[in-house]
Amino acid sequence: MQITKFEHACLVLEQDGEKLIIDPGFYTRDMAGFKNVRAVVITHMHDDHCFEAQLDRISAENASLVIYGTDEVRARLASSRPNLKVIAVHHGDFFNEGSFTIEFFGDLHAEIHRSIALLQNCGVMINDKLYYPGDSYTQPDRPVELLACPASAPWLKIGDVIDFVDAIKPKRSFATHNSLLSENGHALNNGRIQAITEAGGGSFEYLQPGESTQV
Repeated sequence: MQITKFEHACLVLEQDGEKLIIDPGFYTRDMAGFKNVRAVVITHMHDDHCFEAQLDRISAENASLVIYGTDEVRARLASSRPNLKVIAVHHGDFFNEGSFTIEFFGDLHAEIHRSIALLQNCGVMINDKLYYPGDSYTQPDRPVELLACPASAPWLKIGDVIDFVDAIKPKRSFATHNSLLSENGHALNNGRIQAITEAGGGSFEYLQPGESTQV
C-alpha cells in the first residue's frame, strides 16, 4: 500500500489501483482529479479535516464515493451535501472497501480547553497496517506497523505526543497534522517524535506534502 502525505492532515492511500483519502480539509491543496477513489474517511468535523469544497472535487470524479465519518460529520454533510453517501462510524466499527479494510477507534477529540465543547473523533486503522488517530491520543488495541502521528495542533502538547508514541511503539512513524509549523517547528517536533520512535525500536520518516511511503 502506498501512502502519500498531502498538506496538513490529508493522506491518500493507494492499493491495486484503488484509492482511499483521509481528512481532505481546507489547509490541503485542491483535491481535484483523483479517480478510482473508493472512500473518504473523515475523523471529525473540524474544517481542517472536513471541508465540503474538497468533497465536491473528489465526488465529481467518483460517482459511487462513500464517506465514513462520525455522527457529527454525517449530520453536517446531510445538511450541506445531502447528495453524498455518508456512513456514521463508532469505536469498533469495521468495513471493507475494495482493496481496503477500515477500522475505527475511540470516541472523542482531544481537549483544546475546558471552555470548548468536545467533538466526536474516531481514529482509523487501514489494512491493519496504517494507524492515524485524528485529533486524539486514542491508542489501538494491537501493534502498529506505520503511525501517522500528529505533530502540531491547538490541542497538542509535545510531551503528550511523546507519551502517545511511547505507548504504541510503532515499527515506523511519520509526522502529520503539521501545516501550521515553521521549518524550525518541524525540526523541533519531528525530532521528538523521531527520538521516541527510535527508542522503541522503530524508525521515523519526514514526508513533505506530495511525498510517499510504502507499507
